[in-house]
Amino acid sequence: MSIEKILDLEQLEINIYRGSVFGPESGNFQRTFGGQVAGQSLVSAVRTVDPHFLVHSLHGYFIRPGDSSAPTIFIVERLRDGGSFCTRRVNAIQHGQTIFSMSASFQTDQEGIHHQDVMPFAPPPDGLPGLKSMKVFDDEGFKQFGEWDIRIVPRDQLHTLPGKAAQQQVWFRHRDPLPDDPVLHICALAYMSDLTLLGSAQVTHLDEREHLQVASLDHAMWFMRAFRADEWLLYDQSSPSACGGRALCQGKIFNQYGEMVAAVMQEGLTRFPSEHQ
Repeated sequence: MSIEKILDLEQLEINIYRGSVFGPESGNFQRTFGGQVAGQSLVSAVRTVDPHFLVHSLHGYFIRPGDSSAPTIFIVERLRDGGSFCTRRVNAIQHGQTIFSMSASFQTDQEGIHHQDVMPFAPPPDGLPGLKSMKVFDDEGFKQFGEWDIRIVPRDQLHTLPGKAAQQQVWFRHRDPLPDDPVLHICALAYMSDLTLLGSAQVTHLDEREHLQVASLDHAMWFMRAFRADEWLLYDQSSPSACGGRALCQGKIFNQYGEMVAAVMQEGLTRFPSEHQ
């Protein structure tokens, strides 16, 4: 299933859009993948903004589990249209209830100061095992991400930093060339940013991992520089804290030239199941 198809929404009315249901081709997920809802929400917001504005940040909350067998309706609220910035709010709705709520901010091309952290060391993606070979997903679960080349840096090749509680690095790219549309690449990155980030909180709890109830609770992204999702991107991830059944995760995304293209923060559910919950 192509990312273009996933992110292609049907317009029902002004400010109202609908995402398609993909059925068995999307894999065996009973819940809608969180990155899909976030990516589609961003697409709906972009559709209401003048093309000379590009998204620079989004903040979203996963309110209810999504039903992968039902279409999602996206309702966009135009909060502000200014000369340099504009803001949108999107509610994603299924069965009459909001499952995801997001605010997104857009900015015109402007100039200012320049600096960034140095890209951390990571072994190059060539030669690293693919996601399927590492048994992170079974064959059915991997269907939805088959068009992506995803390679998690093995623990014995990871350069861990002193004082970091949990770290993980992931290389990924779209396998086939994508159109030269910067909006598509941004929305594709929003889609993929949710796939592995919460896993960074579980890498030091491998014996407990299979017993955890896991789900994304919120998601925030900042887009720094232009990039292509069909070229290798390094997702450098860490989890500075986990307690109370929740884990905080953060990620920096770099291209192969060492440029930081995006940053991500997420809090996720990482609790032990209880019959009382």
